[in-house]
Amino acid sequence: MEANTRSSGRLPAAFLTPGSSSFMDFLSEYAPEQLPGNRPLPPVKGAVEAPHGTTIVAVAFPGGVVLAGDRRATMGNMIAQRDIEKVFPADEYSAVGIAGTAGLAVEMVRLFQLELEHFEKVEGATLSLEGKANRLSTMIRGNLGMAMQGLAVIPLFAGYDIDGEKGRIFSYDVTGGRSEEQGFAAVGSGSVFARGSLKKLHRDDLTEQEATTVVVQALYDAAEDDSATGGPDLVRRIYPVVAVITEDGFRRLTEEEVAEVARSVHEGRLQSPNGPQAPVL
Repeated sequence: MEANTRSSGRLPAAFLTPGSSSFMDFLSEYAPEQLPGNRPLPPVKGAVEAPHGTTIVAVAFPGGVVLAGDRRATMGNMIAQRDIEKVFPADEYSAVGIAGTAGLAVEMVRLFQLELEHFEKVEGATLSLEGKANRLSTMIRGNLGMAMQGLAVIPLFAGYDIDGEKGRIFSYDVTGGRSEEQGFAAVGSGSVFARGSLKKLHRDDLTEQEATTVVVQALYDAAEDDSATGGPDLVRRIYPVVAVITEDGFRRLTEEEVAEVARSVHEGRLQSPNGPQAPVL
C-alpha cells in the first residue's frame, strides 16, 4: 500500500492528519535521519574543526526582554565569519540566540521554529513560554551524541510571557538541562566577561532603550577580553544583532538603531575605556 501511495505521488494519510502535536516526534517516526543528532559523522582523527558562534546576552526589563549576539564565528584561532547571524525569532513572542557549532545551531533553530508552528496548527493554540522552553530542552538533549563528539549547541531562549506579563530568560547545558535566569544571562565563550558586565549594569527598572544599551555594553566588554567575540565593527559597519520581545511581539532592531547605540557606546569608551562604573555601595 505504501509503495502504491508513493508511486501515485500522493502523501500517506499520516502526513495529512498527524496524530502528534510535536513536529519532532513526527519527524522521528517518518524521517529520523533528518534530525541533526541522528546523522553519523565520518571517522576523523583529533578534534573536529567547524565554525563556532560565540557570545549571546539577554536582559529583562519591565515589559519585556532584550536578546543580543555578536557577529563573529571562529574556527580554532581563526575568524571564520565576521557577520554571522546568531539571534532568531522562534515565534511571535520568543527568540533564540545560539552559541556553539554554527551549522548545527542554525538547523536546530529552524527545527524549533517548525516545532512551534506545527503545534499551533495542530492544536489551534500557542504553547506557553514554559512549554516552548521545554520543547527546546528536548531538542538539545537529542543532540547529545553530537555534543559528546565536540559539536555542541548551547542556546539562550528568551520571550514575553503573555500570562505572566513579563519577559523571561532560559539557559541550557549540553544535556538539555534548563534553568530560568533572573534579570540577565549570557552564554558562549565570552559569557564570563559579559556576565560580569551585566551584573554591574543591570537594574530592575531599566527602560527598553537602557536595556538595549546594556546588552551592547556587555558584548563590548566580552569582545575586549575574549578573542572569539566580535565587538561593534565601525569600519565595516557590522553591529550586534539585537531583538526586543514585548507584549507587541518580536522586533529586531534595525541596523541604524543598533549603529546609533554602538557609536554612543564607542564614544563613551574613548573617555572611559573600561566602560561605565557602578557605585561601590
